[in-house]
Amino acid sequence: MSGFRVVTRRNLSYCPDSSPLIQISLNPNSNLSDEENVTVTVSGVLNPQEHDWVAMISPANSDVSKCPLNEVLYAETGDLSKLPLLCHYPVKAQFMSNDPGYFNCTKKECKEYKDGKCLTTTCSGSLRFHVINIRTDIQFVLFAGGFDTPCVLTRSNPVNFANPKQPLYGHLSSIDSTGTSMRLTWVSGDEAPQQVQYGSGKTEPSQVTTFSQDDMKHAVLPSPAKEFGWHDPGFVHSAVMTGLQPSSIFSYRYGKPGSISVIEALTDEVNSGKVDSIFHIGDLSYATGFLVEWDFFLQLISPVASKVPYMTAIGNHERDYVDSGSIYITPDSGAKDKPWYSIEQASVHFTIISTEHDWSEKSEQYEWMKKDMANVDRSKTPWLIFMGHRPMYTSTSGIFSVDKKFVENVEPLLLDNKVDLALFGHVHNYERTCVVYRKECKAMPTMDDYGIETYDNRNYSAPVQAVIGMAGFTLDNFTNDVESTQDF
Repeated sequence: MSGFRVVTRRNLSYCPDSSPLIQISLNPNSNLSDEENVTVTVSGVLNPQEHDWVAMISPANSDVSKCPLNEVLYAETGDLSKLPLLCHYPVKAQFMSNDPGYFNCTKKECKEYKDGKCLTTTCSGSLRFHVINIRTDIQFVLFAGGFDTPCVLTRSNPVNFANPKQPLYGHLSSIDSTGTSMRLTWVSGDEAPQQVQYGSGKTEPSQVTTFSQDDMKHAVLPSPAKEFGWHDPGFVHSAVMTGLQPSSIFSYRYGKPGSISVIEALTDEVNSGKVDSIFHIGDLSYATGFLVEWDFFLQLISPVASKVPYMTAIGNHERDYVDSGSIYITPDSGAKDKPWYSIEQASVHFTIISTEHDWSEKSEQYEWMKKDMANVDRSKTPWLIFMGHRPMYTSTSGIFSVDKKFVENVEPLLLDNKVDLALFGHVHNYERTCVVYRKECKAMPTMDDYGIETYDNRNYSAPVQAVIGMAGFTLDNFTNDVESTQDF
């Protein structure tokens, strides 16, 4: 039996000579992603020992000091060590000697000075732990004494996962030999039914199951899951995809319906104070003629729309009846209103147009957008963002292809008025261009050490354009024929 398996059964207490200078810091230290490498830094150690080690404990409130004094409870694990034992096991552990600088004290820090001389020097070291979303908060504990005689030196603060309800770890299983059905199973921290979306827009709701610690029945040799091995399993979701073609490839995604997961993510951002306003660039409720859907949509967005400005642009699915006044012949969203406007927020001027109303040269809307952008005071609002529903650039063909006349008429206005960013919807995916004009890249971004791309607009050449239609409805498939102006 490995030393690590044995340590998971030890009684633990704080080391008698533990120094108050010892600390554990984490990077990142909150809102962990679903898979992350966490750097654990131990500092303030007066006398580093070869057998100092760090464990990851979950849940963070696990009691690592006491355990039931009953050897039978541990027999099923194959551990016949003498009591006392540890009740909750470390999920992962590493010796601090994995950082050579720790034991050799190459990373020194003076904690106490007197007369310009250092009286107390401490050492530090760092380890990296691969962490996945296990839904409960985790904590890192520094031990001395190795695995044989462990004692606690200090603990980190608990660290949480950004989305403990995230649907994760989907896996497929066959239903029968026909190849026309497939079961998908995944785990989530959310007990509400979710769905799998597959093929050309088919959906199936999930069946949800779970189990509790009380379900872990005692046998002749009790399961560790009844006591020290227990961890919240979350909720198991399962759905069967039918009507598949044998020996074919199909795509799927699973979790909450898109609009629900998007609004929940937005709500978290709004509640954190990071969002000043929201812009929804057309196709708002997707009611498509079923008017009661508007009530459901308004209820859906109320957690965010009631707290920050919820600004909209008109798309081609707001009215959905023939002869609505649209410049397009399909049953889209025209009418005699004038749903174009501009607004300024902080250092940004937003120009929002309707791609469903006449935008041709000399039209009322064309003259308005020309005047609006020309009158922007760039000393007050140095950033100019243009928004409309139907895009000027997209890799998607067919019914979602670009209206060349729209581009010919309106794109020159963006260049003439030095628009920084143009945002569009309509296509149900995310696409971003380079700095582009007339299908020609005028500039490319530079990438910093954190992978963030930045454009230098001090030498303006054209706007960046982006399609941001990936929220709330079904996603479109990307084409393999992508023009060079698209940057994914």
